[in-house]
Amino acid sequence: MAKRPGWLGRLGSRLSRMEARLEARRASVEADTADVETAAAPAAAPAGPAAPPAAVPDAPAAHCGHPVHPGPDGRPHPAAVIPWGMRVAAEVSWRLLLLAGMLWVLMKVISEVRLVVLAFAAALLVTALLQPFVVRLRRLGLPRGLATSVTAVLGFVVIGLVGWFVVWQVMENLDDLSDRVRDGIDELKLWALDSPFHVTEKQINDIAKNLSETIGTNTEQITSAGLQGVTVLVEVLTGILLAMFSTLFLLYDGGRIWTWALGLVPAAARPGVAGAGPRAWRTLTAYVRGTVLVALIDAIFIGLGLYVLNVPMAVPLAVFIFLFAFIPLVGAVVSGALAVVVALVTQGPVTALLVLAVVLAVQQIEGHVLQPFILGRAVRVHPLAVVLSVAAGGMVAGIGGAVVAVPLVAVTNTVVGYLKAYSREQFQHGAAAVGPGPHGSKAPEQAAPEAGSDQRA
Repeated sequence: MAKRPGWLGRLGSRLSRMEARLEARRASVEADTADVETAAAPAAAPAGPAAPPAAVPDAPAAHCGHPVHPGPDGRPHPAAVIPWGMRVAAEVSWRLLLLAGMLWVLMKVISEVRLVVLAFAAALLVTALLQPFVVRLRRLGLPRGLATSVTAVLGFVVIGLVGWFVVWQVMENLDDLSDRVRDGIDELKLWALDSPFHVTEKQINDIAKNLSETIGTNTEQITSAGLQGVTVLVEVLTGILLAMFSTLFLLYDGGRIWTWALGLVPAAARPGVAGAGPRAWRTLTAYVRGTVLVALIDAIFIGLGLYVLNVPMAVPLAVFIFLFAFIPLVGAVVSGALAVVVALVTQGPVTALLVLAVVLAVQQIEGHVLQPFILGRAVRVHPLAVVLSVAAGGMVAGIGGAVVAVPLVAVTNTVVGYLKAYSREQFQHGAAAVGPGPHGSKAPEQAAPEAGSDQRA
């Protein structure tokens, strides 16, 4: 209820401004009509009665205050007889088509250079995570180059050690896991035979035979998929190198890069963009740090649950849970399902149900306690926006797009909110709106206050 008087006041002020513009428009139309009638009136005769007015062909009435001026052939201009609503719809339509075409071209360009875009986006995320450490080292007295080098080297070493640890744990437990998977499949087979679903051994053997025949007939596809996997591996290594170099330069020279990018913005819009940039960076930093902390907590507690339940590869699964946590909603479901499947095929249905209970409990604590407390209002995005952005990012750029989608939406939300508040504040202080300058009869009276404001600045 406290917000209602302010809302009504803004609505009243908007209606007052709309009424003033309509009055000015009507006065302009009446002046134009008077000028046309004065120019069309015949010169007064020196004597005799006034001549009757010349016959003018019938012309349609003006639409929405726009006078209809007959052409040389006596017919009005075609644009003057189009209804106002249709003209507005046409103006909106071609602008929407222009924006859609721009977005389509942008998506095509991004798809062509997707590797570079994703590498730079990953570099921004890593920079947002490591940049506070550079600031702390600078405060301790280290030069910028040395602080950047120390932070980058330590960050890359930690990331590399995490990757090596995951691969090492998987390779160490692969033989044991395969043996347990075979035992689990045998147990599932016995459970299916004893279940009330009346599954026979012949049906199970037929299913296994069909699977083996399918694998045998699709050998070429599997081979081609392996070759594509080699290509993907090369692209991933290239992207990692690009991300490393980009992170290094962003940590060292991020301020100058931002200043250069700000110089590309038109001068009229530069103050607003200059204010939105730091806020967008703070949002991105808060998102990355909060996501890392939440993912770490999830990985620790779910990993402890897997270890207590004696599930194989508990540590690699915990690392996978940590990495998949960077894909909101979808990543938690995929990593939790992977842990449940491993528990099912290695320890049986009871352990799988216990693992499922642990995963659901940790995810509920994450969604209702950790994320609101850690992330707070800085990166609050509606769950529907999260789902749609993750789906769109995955369709455009795969897993990398799904990872980048939510921070992009959060940053965009912050920027749009700030620019709206900035424009409202500028309007309330009487600053000129960003756009085409005044023209015609209103130019002199609007140019004077702008000049005065420049002098005061």
